[in-house]
Amino acid sequence: MLFSKLLSSKIQQYIRENTGKSVTQLALLKNPFPDIEWTQILNQIAAREKAKDKLPTWYTTENILYPSRVSVEQTSSETAAQYKARLISGKSLIDLTGGFGIDDYYFSKKVNEVKHCELNFELSAIATHNFKTLGTDNIECLPGDSLDVLNLLNKKWDWLYIDPSRRSDAKGKVFMLQDCLPNVPDLLDTYFKYTHNILIKTAPLLDISAGLNELHSVSSIHIVAINNEVKELLWLLEKGFKGTPLLTAVNLTKDKEDTFTASYEPADEAPYSLPKKYLYEPNSAIMKSGAFDAVARHYKVTKLHKHTQLYTSDEYIDFPGRRFTINEIQPYQKPEMKQYAEGKKMNITVRNFPLSVEDIRKKWKIKDGGDSYTFFTTNAKNEKIVLICTKAD
Repeated sequence: MLFSKLLSSKIQQYIRENTGKSVTQLALLKNPFPDIEWTQILNQIAAREKAKDKLPTWYTTENILYPSRVSVEQTSSETAAQYKARLISGKSLIDLTGGFGIDDYYFSKKVNEVKHCELNFELSAIATHNFKTLGTDNIECLPGDSLDVLNLLNKKWDWLYIDPSRRSDAKGKVFMLQDCLPNVPDLLDTYFKYTHNILIKTAPLLDISAGLNELHSVSSIHIVAINNEVKELLWLLEKGFKGTPLLTAVNLTKDKEDTFTASYEPADEAPYSLPKKYLYEPNSAIMKSGAFDAVARHYKVTKLHKHTQLYTSDEYIDFPGRRFTINEIQPYQKPEMKQYAEGKKMNITVRNFPLSVEDIRKKWKIKDGGDSYTFFTTNAKNEKIVLICTKAD
């Protein structure tokens, strides 16, 4: 990539002015800058558009260089990076999988020294340029194999950070850390020669119990959702830790932060009851955690059924998820369905129910939308019921 040409004032102005336009349509135009490949300029436009909401600091800073659009899609958002930075402390951190460098930018605000290791030399050069452009002077980018860098520097770090990527030749849908680069399970003991604290980021696809089987010394796991979509799992490892990990489920939104923490050990079984006045649907981070009984006991609510991850109470609770007022409780039977549901407009959710949302809509000709929120579920008596609700907040 010809950085100097891409950074010319005219090309940078062109990139800014055309961000948001269809790259497919732009590709049909004649390249106004024939001394540089048209695809490179188009990539900058496409990647910058991807950064608009995800990476506002990068987007609003002039003369930022971008890798491929896919790399920007796969990188941490600033919101997630800021959360990660809250988990670390000390004076030094080495990132073994530096990438575009979003996480390191925020790590650098918490520790004095950050090393950014990146196998891809071009991506390392891009990160180096951007850190300088952003005015960050305590991050050093080191291109090459991170294990070689660790051995060469041969020093103790307060933190090691790793964001392993799945190998392209890994087959099947099962996500295992041993199928990623670097292979953290195989290298874990080596990594602990250089630190007492390791932070690992993985995709939400990784099963928590499977991750615990592959790793050791896990002291806590953070499930991070943004606007109710789980974005990443964060694994904090402490050398020699042999206790039970803590699970933290956090949902970050523009206005608030819902956080729930519980031990990974199974809690006492939750109490069950028939639906009461209010209904609660856990946010996606709690759903990923699997700590359903602990949630019920912590918030003093009851579950509708062992396998129905919905909760209810007579008193309104500031619950981490969606909250509803139950207006009607109907059996799932043909006469009742024809009367209160057929042909109506409602938002449908299915929990522990034999039919999908699509099946229900098709069978009863229900339209999407409106102010009615309808839950098709199973109660504590194993009866199929329908809860017709309105939002309680």
